[in-house]
Amino acid sequence: MADLLRPSTDGPARFRQLLAEPGPVLLPGCYDALGARLIEQAGFDAVYMTGFGASASLLGRPDVGLLGLTEMVDHARRIVAATDLPVIADADTGYGNPINVIRTVQLYEQAGVAGIHLEDQVLPKKCGHMEGKEVVSTGAFAAKIEAAVQARSNPDFLLIARTDSRAPLGLDEALNRARSARDAGADVLFVEALQDQAEVEAVAAALRDVPLLFNWAEGGKTPPLTGDEIAKLGYAMVIMPISTLLAATKAMQHILTKIRADGTPAEILGDLPTFETFTDAIGLPEITDLESRFSDRP
Repeated sequence: MADLLRPSTDGPARFRQLLAEPGPVLLPGCYDALGARLIEQAGFDAVYMTGFGASASLLGRPDVGLLGLTEMVDHARRIVAATDLPVIADADTGYGNPINVIRTVQLYEQAGVAGIHLEDQVLPKKCGHMEGKEVVSTGAFAAKIEAAVQARSNPDFLLIARTDSRAPLGLDEALNRARSARDAGADVLFVEALQDQAEVEAVAAALRDVPLLFNWAEGGKTPPLTGDEIAKLGYAMVIMPISTLLAATKAMQHILTKIRADGTPAEILGDLPTFETFTDAIGLPEITDLESRFSDRP
């Protein structure tokens, strides 16, 4: 787990090592620092910071471009500080033109994330699986990716190019944009909101020369392929952005219904972690140890 005294600073290099290993890297989504700790405790190797979940968590609103750069970077910084795992973060559109993208890359690097994905939507953007998306020109998208490549100070910092053009412009244009992003220097390609398994396979076949990200969007437009199917197609990364968000929402709705009906959570308390179990999960033993080590001297 993350060390308060010596936090990890080698996330980009460690994630590159994960990408080099056989099989796709699994990245469950987290919408806050607690989720990042739980993902690590569950035995995963990396964390995905979901923009959809960030908007839901920080604002209680849908992912329609309401959060800005500094809010997202601050959110990422807290998540990075909570876990020893490499964190891949949603950086939306880069929050403007290529000049804005330069600052976006620099701030996310300073926050300690291992990499980001940048998309080609116009501002304000929307969740990739919502209707009504619009995209910038291919040239504008490529310019953003090129600016991002030039802006990073650590060559291991991962730049993922995401195109949302499948919905408004079709699969062929999405593939063309992905190739343009590859030529601009993107490390990983992410073709968002594919419509069926045939499209998932077509992307894998057309872009074999670059690592690919598969978005296992819970309830989204892309079919829910199995882990074996995704691995056989050669995808290098799989994000599951909102499983933890949906699970937490259902659990909170359930207990709130019980409290409203019964007046207290007494009847359901046995289904919850104990206070001690929870404080252990969020690192109280480490705090206790540090308090002992740095107590007042006689």
